[in-house]
Amino acid sequence: MGVYMALVTVNEARIQNVQELTTIWADLRAEIAENGGTVTESYAILGEYDFLVLFEARDRNHAFQVALLIERRGLDVQTMEIVPVAEFGQLVDDI
Repeated sequence: MGVYMALVTVNEARIQNVQELTTIWADLRAEIAENGGTVTESYAILGEYDFLVLFEARDRNHAFQVALLIERRGLDVQTMEIVPVAEFGQLVDDI
C-alpha cells in the first residue's frame, strides 16, 4: 500500500455551509474505504489549504480514484505520494 497526502481546499461555490463538511467527511471516509483506500489521518489546517488528509491506497491508480472522490464532494485537492523517512533512507543507501 502506498501512502499519500491530499491538501484540500473548500470550494466555496460548491459548499455553502461549514456544518455540511461534517457530513461530507463521514461519507467520504466510507466511500474511500469502499474503493480500497484507508484514511489514516485528517487535519484542519491554517494557511493556503483548509485540510490535510493522509491516506493509503493500493497503488497510484487507486490514489487517483481517491483524489477524484474528494473532488466530487466539492473540495479542491492536490494529492502527492509520500514516503516514510526510513524508507527514503534505504533508497539513499542504495545509491
